[in-house]
Amino acid sequence: MSSPEPTTRPPLILCAEDQEDLRADICDELRESGYAVLEAADGDATLQQLDACTPDLILCDINMPGLNGYAVLDAVRERRPHLADTPFVFLTALSDPRDVVDGKRLGADDYLVKPIDYDLLLATVAARLRQVRRMRDKSNHELQELREAMATLHHEASQQAFQAATRALDLVAPGMVLLDGEGRITFANQRAQQLTGESDVLALNATLSASGSMARRLRECITAATQASRQGEEPVFSLRLPHRPGDHGLLVLVCALGQATDAAGTEASVVALLSAPDQRPPLPRGVLASLFGLTPTETRIALALLEGLRTEEIAEQMSVSPTTVAFHLRNLFQKTDTHRQADLIALLMAGSMTAYLEGR
Repeated sequence: MSSPEPTTRPPLILCAEDQEDLRADICDELRESGYAVLEAADGDATLQQLDACTPDLILCDINMPGLNGYAVLDAVRERRPHLADTPFVFLTALSDPRDVVDGKRLGADDYLVKPIDYDLLLATVAARLRQVRRMRDKSNHELQELREAMATLHHEASQQAFQAATRALDLVAPGMVLLDGEGRITFANQRAQQLTGESDVLALNATLSASGSMARRLRECITAATQASRQGEEPVFSLRLPHRPGDHGLLVLVCALGQATDAAGTEASVVALLSAPDQRPPLPRGVLASLFGLTPTETRIALALLEGLRTEEIAEQMSVSPTTVAFHLRNLFQKTDTHRQADLIALLMAGSMTAYLEGR
């Protein structure tokens, strides 16, 4: 019998089958072959499972009570973009070729006919997972090549190239302020200048400063980020400042850069990202979901991070426990290939910048 290739975690298979004995037999075969398995007894339960997790492959019966397999497949392909590359395999007692054609047109990847041949089942599952793995490996290889090319450009860029890069940074939606190890501003894009110019609280002078009750808090965030950067750490600090009467204020994310050096050769210790939520259109959830392959819950948490909310605030907003939020954060780290919250927020913001520039 075929079995999964060694990975960091066993592939997760969702088995949707209304016949309890058959579902138990299929799941037992899968577990004995080293797969993790989730079960669903009907179409509605299948969609509920898909809202809570991202399986590596879906096995789905066609004739189920309530939503049948075709309706489930349609919901997956049309309304769950994060499952676009997840293999969908029908389990069916139907032998009419027209049923196979209809399923293929809806986006099914394969068919297994009942009574189930378990050797064929395991071989089909393994083959489909290998196919997805090859696609993802190719994508990851191309992404790594892009990162290496960007790193080379970062180290070799001249002053002229840096000036060209800063002109590009003037196009992005958030304000961006780079600070050196002494807290002095080395760069501020046009959006940052515009937002601080409109604010009665925030100012750009030799450094980034605030007035009133938030002055001390901003100073503490910049100092803490600078100290963390000297130690090679990359925490993120967030605060919300008053901006205009009646609006939601100005979001400030202060991120340590781990003593990076910008393309002009100047030590860049801290980046402050400024955003006025009331002045930009909200990023559609489907954009982040499709960019990073996120579940609906992971997407909500990603958007909350972009709004500067802390774990406990996200938990309160979603009416879940902080432990649940932490679980989904681990999934976000895995899917975005990041390990620190600073990297995650930077990548999410880069994705939102891309969507903004492309008018998505």
